[in-house]
Amino acid sequence: SATGRIDIRAWFPKPDQRLEIEIGSGKGTFLMQQGAMRPETNYLGIEYAREFYLYAADRIRRRVQSAGELTNVRMLNTDASEFLRWRVPDGCAAVIHLYFADPWPKTRHHKRRMVQDEFLRQCRRILVPGGELRIVTDHADYWAWMEEHFARWAVPFTSPVAPGGFIRLPFDRAESAGQDEVVGTNFERKYKREGRPFHGAILRRSP
Repeated sequence: SATGRIDIRAWFPKPDQRLEIEIGSGKGTFLMQQGAMRPETNYLGIEYAREFYLYAADRIRRRVQSAGELTNVRMLNTDASEFLRWRVPDGCAAVIHLYFADPWPKTRHHKRRMVQDEFLRQCRRILVPGGELRIVTDHADYWAWMEEHFARWAVPFTSPVAPGGFIRLPFDRAESAGQDEVVGTNFERKYKREGRPFHGAILRRSP
């Protein structure tokens, strides 16, 4: 039902700008880097953990006050899967970012993982044609789980048909990532020091 949908673009000073959504923004490092580099794009960060949300929102607020930057960045403290499903309107986002999401490694907790068939269905609805879902994880078991879901929803970029509505592309590093970084989040920097390999993919919504 579209009755509960809200115009999230109206939350920004320039609502007509391109919109990107990050799920699980943590301390806001990626949002702040990208938001400063791309002031012509609006960024909405969704973070479930209240302490991280408050930390990130305060970082952004202080940057706005001190430098006048990041007026194009907003934070939201809520359950991202529920918010996407019931509140976000069709075709409003150019990119959805999902980096280093909680892997919920125990089998009984797999239902809590962000990547599910319903999540991919909602991402396809929310993204504009040609819009992208960009995903990175360090967790091999979660990656295998993701691969199973991608196989149902996406085809390789070499294929002419996209049965589930996505074309799968190799992940390319974020613009704002530092040298030898993939995305540039706090989690990535921590996991890189621990020597963990990263797995990533882009699912581009077909027209």
